[in-house]
Amino acid sequence: MKKIIFLSLLMSDVAAFGQFKEDSIQFSKISTEILNNGKSYIELKDLTKRIGNRLSGTEAYEKSVKWAEQKLREAGADKVWLQEVMIPVWVRGKESLQIKTSDGTWKKLKMLSLGNSEGTGGKDVSGEIIMVRSLEEYDKLSPAQVKDKIVFFNYPFNQSHVQTFISYREAGAYRRSAANLTAQKGGKFAIIRSLSSAFDDIPHTGNMRYDDNIAKVPAVTIGNTTADELEALLKNKKVTAKLNSNCGMQGERLSHSFIGEITGKKDQSVIVVGGHLDSWDVGEGAHDDGAGIVQSIEVLRTFKKLGIRNNHTIRAVCFANEENGTKGGKQYGKTVKESNEKHLFAIESDAGGFSPRGISLEMDDQNRKQIQSWVSLFLPYGVYNFEGKYSGSDIAPLHEMGVPTAELVPDPQRYFDIHHTEEDTFEKVNRRELLLGAAVMTQLIYMIDKNW
Repeated sequence: MKKIIFLSLLMSDVAAFGQFKEDSIQFSKISTEILNNGKSYIELKDLTKRIGNRLSGTEAYEKSVKWAEQKLREAGADKVWLQEVMIPVWVRGKESLQIKTSDGTWKKLKMLSLGNSEGTGGKDVSGEIIMVRSLEEYDKLSPAQVKDKIVFFNYPFNQSHVQTFISYREAGAYRRSAANLTAQKGGKFAIIRSLSSAFDDIPHTGNMRYDDNIAKVPAVTIGNTTADELEALLKNKKVTAKLNSNCGMQGERLSHSFIGEITGKKDQSVIVVGGHLDSWDVGEGAHDDGAGIVQSIEVLRTFKKLGIRNNHTIRAVCFANEENGTKGGKQYGKTVKESNEKHLFAIESDAGGFSPRGISLEMDDQNRKQIQSWVSLFLPYGVYNFEGKYSGSDIAPLHEMGVPTAELVPDPQRYFDIHHTEEDTFEKVNRRELLLGAAVMTQLIYMIDKNW
């Protein structure tokens, strides 16, 4: 009996090793193809340099939709189509922030209005600045102390966290809530220190939102150097600021996400790989999220190029309006729910085109453990971290429907130096890092398609 058990275990180990070897060979073929012949870097250059930034509601965004159609067709998608999305239209317009110097003259500060913020209607709005370093400190101020003031929320990006997305989430509370908090106590407008890991003077924009039944006051952001200088000035004297901005919402318009897929050979249940096609209106949207778009298209191209016969339908989704509304992801989820189309899995790349370091898994323990059991296949490609439990905002509606979701986790150390800024340009992307991320996503989709 012992011999039978031993032989059974030995045969099982041999089979497992054989399977590992087969998958390892396929991983190598995928990586070799993409690192040598991948189109992601070339296509990212085309997207960023020929079209540039792509805020939803702009003509540049509409050009990017046509660009996505061309690239998905070239990748060999069996089917491509537009998905209609009603998106909010926000326009920045001219803007300036100034402070009064000791000699009575006005000095311009480098700044950006936060996305979806209302402006001043082209009029000067001025007042004395008061500074707080935390939400808790602001809560202690009375309405009388805030009324007719400009509130400077001077909360620095926490440099202690190795995982910079933790610091970003902490600081994000100020970007989201500064305008509402200021208005609740009668302030004129809010200034926030940028959500930036860099020690420079580059302002970072990003989305904010207004609560119902609260006055809509403007919210602007300044870079770290300016924030430090302003803090130093406020230690010694009163400082007056003046804002003039023309930004604001201009209703909605019909726009589109763009989708391409290669049909499953066994069934048409769907595996989604995606990113968001829109960007903010500064920089070129290279890391955020041109990288995720070209990597998703690369997945389809590689399956076609290597002749991998996918069991399930693999669908690349170029989501609209992630930055200031997430309408594309919501519409995609709504369509899936209404059609009752079966989705097996979804992964998004929306954390930059840096070297891949992990895959975050938002799913039940059984699926999580299965994917984690593949870690030895990914280790040669520098991917080791499968502990995260979050995924991208565009695929959140799918997760709410019970679909296992995931997110590519690139090295995070440089991302928040350039995130949502004029510095997010093609030149900041390294070709091999970008392509390796595409390879890892393709490898994961290969394993999901084969085993689920």
